[in-house]
Amino acid sequence: MGNDILRTERLELRPVCDEDIDRILEYRNLPEVTHWLLRTNVDPESFRAAWRRAVADPDDHSKAVVLDGVVIGTVSLEALDGMGQPGMPTRTEALLGYTFDPAFGGRGYATEAVTAMVAYAFERLGIRRITAGCFADNLASVRVLEKVGMRREQHGVGDSWHAELGWVDGYTYALLAGAWLREAAP
Repeated sequence: MGNDILRTERLELRPVCDEDIDRILEYRNLPEVTHWLLRTNVDPESFRAAWRRAVADPDDHSKAVVLDGVVIGTVSLEALDGMGQPGMPTRTEALLGYTFDPAFGGRGYATEAVTAMVAYAFERLGIRRITAGCFADNLASVRVLEKVGMRREQHGVGDSWHAELGWVDGYTYALLAGAWLREAAP
């Protein structure tokens, strides 16, 4: 299922190919992007190898976000087991993340792509709960998560290390399939 191609009004979300990696690294390594990432420095070959592993991993549904033939971002979605006692259904929770080229910011592309991935997770993969985290001061990320209907479940005071800012606050957001489906219903 990780090889599915998703389409929105303006975007195509498809598996990342080797040819995409150099383009992704162009914007991923910009200071304004790495400012909000947990891993600020990546080795290009290790990065390429990680994406190759992701494409082969049946629990990794990450996609390149393409606008008019240009990769403008990535949205990651990893299916995993939630917390529970024996007998709990497996792979019903997912961890969501995204990175976009700031040159394409402010036009709703991230929200459109993340919305498509959330719909895919709930409606096609049978995911029950999606979580995402961000630095509290990353207002662009906060806006995307809230626009797609995620609720802030945790505000960690001084729980996140930032190389330039020191200990800063972090947020965890979540969304249940039932809430998503109620919102999506006509």
